[in-house]
Amino acid sequence: MRALERLGLTALRGFDPETAHGFAIQALRAGLAPLPRPVLSPRLQTRLASLILPNPVGLAAGFDKNAQALHGLSRAGFGFVEVGAATPRPQPGNPRPRLFRLPQDRAVINRFGFNNDGADVIAARLAKRPEGMVLGLNLGANKDSADRAGDFAQVLRKCGAHVDFATVNVSSPNTEKLRDLQGAAALTALLQGVMQVRAELASQIPVFLKIAPDLNADELAEIAGIAQQAGVDAIIATNTTLARKGLKSASAAEKGGLSGQPLFEMSTRVLAQLSKLTDGRMPLVGVGGIGTPQQAYAKLRAGASAVQLYSALVYDGLSLVPRLNQGLLDLMDRDGHATVADIIGTGRADWL
Repeated sequence: MRALERLGLTALRGFDPETAHGFAIQALRAGLAPLPRPVLSPRLQTRLASLILPNPVGLAAGFDKNAQALHGLSRAGFGFVEVGAATPRPQPGNPRPRLFRLPQDRAVINRFGFNNDGADVIAARLAKRPEGMVLGLNLGANKDSADRAGDFAQVLRKCGAHVDFATVNVSSPNTEKLRDLQGAAALTALLQGVMQVRAELASQIPVFLKIAPDLNADELAEIAGIAQQAGVDAIIATNTTLARKGLKSASAAEKGGLSGQPLFEMSTRVLAQLSKLTDGRMPLVGVGGIGTPQQAYAKLRAGASAVQLYSALVYDGLSLVPRLNQGLLDLMDRDGHATVADIIGTGRADWL
């Protein structure tokens, strides 16, 4: 399987990144993508808010924006999958090109701008989700909306019955002024609206908040306090960064959000700070730069209950998922940990 995957990855690199990604989604949708054998162990089970995950390695939002490849992804070995971001109305996003590989940095820059098929179409696909997968939806706002805060609640109202959790995404750098919603007053009002809709759903699914890595200590403390007060069930740390320090690849100067290896340290420090600010009581998801079992393990030790990845799949393919889970088991054996819960927060001080 690994040899076939390498061949496929090499072939995809002959296309521009967005076209290649589209081919990957279609292959998963059609059942043509080579899928790895998942690593199954009760020791990998972890709790994230009210969710019980079979393993802590999740797929971040952005990979399957339109919920087109759910059946393929359900068999890829992820502990949970997040799709989207979805906005109330369909929108094309920013002009192409808007996705760039940075191979020397093992990174990606994107400036998609919430391109998606809209909440109605995505809701219909979510309604046909495969059984057994833990599935979440990233909520977004239309670029031209007169009420961006209201957009998040609107998407949840349309799609919430079909997912296990929803993520409020106010941290994408690719929609103008979206990050302004991370301010205290705006974020409080937005979350109140989302929580009102959540209360109307037949199932009280967890609501997560995804934040940017480019926040200072005061902003981070403020957001942590608002999230706790609003009843947010977990924080995802972090989205992509606007920073460009130390990059070597030709596309390093492109505008957009940077993800992949260069984000690892920045995002892990934010994660550890959040863990300290919330005294370990707020469940956290560690995202940013995960490409090895050691990096996934470091996120858990910094305070995460689970992790998500995306950019590393561009370079390593889906076989990375079982390699991460097996690697976590090996590291747990090395350090004498019986379960994932035993790891969480044990190395937080290393990042503060």
